[in-house]
Amino acid sequence: MKLPSYDAAAREVPEENSHRVLLPRRTPVEPIRQVARRLLMALLVLIATVFIVWIDRDEYHDSANGTVDFLDCVYYATVTLSTTGYGDIVPYGDSARLLNIVLITPLRVLFLIILVGTTLEVLTERTREQWQLKRWRKTLRDHTVVVGFGTKGRSAVQTLCATGLTRERIVIVDPSPKVIDSAVAEGFVGVVGDATRSDVLVRAEIQRALQVVIATQRDDTAVLVALTARQLNKKANIVAAVREEENAPLLRQSGADSVITSASAAGRLLGLSVHSPSAGTVMEDLIQQGSGLDLVERPVVKSEVGKSVRETDDLVVSVLRGHRLLGYDDPAASPLQAADRLITIVRAAAAEEGELPGKSRAPMPPLPGSGVSSMRRADD
Repeated sequence: MKLPSYDAAAREVPEENSHRVLLPRRTPVEPIRQVARRLLMALLVLIATVFIVWIDRDEYHDSANGTVDFLDCVYYATVTLSTTGYGDIVPYGDSARLLNIVLITPLRVLFLIILVGTTLEVLTERTREQWQLKRWRKTLRDHTVVVGFGTKGRSAVQTLCATGLTRERIVIVDPSPKVIDSAVAEGFVGVVGDATRSDVLVRAEIQRALQVVIATQRDDTAVLVALTARQLNKKANIVAAVREEENAPLLRQSGADSVITSASAAGRLLGLSVHSPSAGTVMEDLIQQGSGLDLVERPVVKSEVGKSVRETDDLVVSVLRGHRLLGYDDPAASPLQAADRLITIVRAAAAEEGELPGKSRAPMPPLPGSGVSSMRRADD
């Protein structure tokens, strides 16, 4: 099924710009500086040629008067480098002819390269981009594809980078060339195109992706992207965002593993903040990555195996056992098993520093301006 319009930007994508893959690149030099640099190099080549002819001027013959002065040296260097070659001034001595073969001919070739440098640079740049693209496709494995680089997409990418995912393993797909240019400038690989089309997602190598984040502006777009992504990759973890909660079941049926309802979540947070401002502050702090408190998923360490959830040093919220997510108060969550994973609440500083699990930590400070005291464990 083809969506008539993939957001507003999808209709604005020129045909020649669609389906492009843009790799991160260095900041290009300004055109004026490129022209000035080439002119300077050409002038240096001309000066070097004039100097070579001048020091060996006695070995040259001018058909006009037989002698070669400085102006004749400049004239000969100019017509020689430009391959005009009128023949009125010629080298007749052995040393002059040897210098023409050894020095002036390479300088002539260099001068021509400088003159056509723009064309050569374009061809070289395209060749380099094609080689980099082939190498990127060959080495890319288990990466993350982010569909949509708006407010939600950017926040998701920032969170992924904060958790340790490198920019080279994130591919941005968006129909807007300006958005992709912005993403490429930040160091991400970008694909311009409509993500509801399978050929666009194939260019993002979604068939080899480990996870897919769908952060489009419209729910119907998210459904079609999820369907296409699941068809191309049966094993990837697909996380999607929708505006309306009633569309969440449809998105799950389309292949999404997790669905986040942005409008409902914001509404619940607003209602919670009105009813209990302190609780709303804590929830907002948990949502913001890298500040105050963070939710962290970590494996069970060897010293915690066989213990109950309440005996760990971290504030455990849930236990992931296989495909089951058990609450901290679920009797089946204890004792902990070696293959379990714990969802815990830690300080953001501890999460960023990679503090080892099971290590004792100082009490968490109160949130500024919230009136919330240091968090206690459930059994305290």
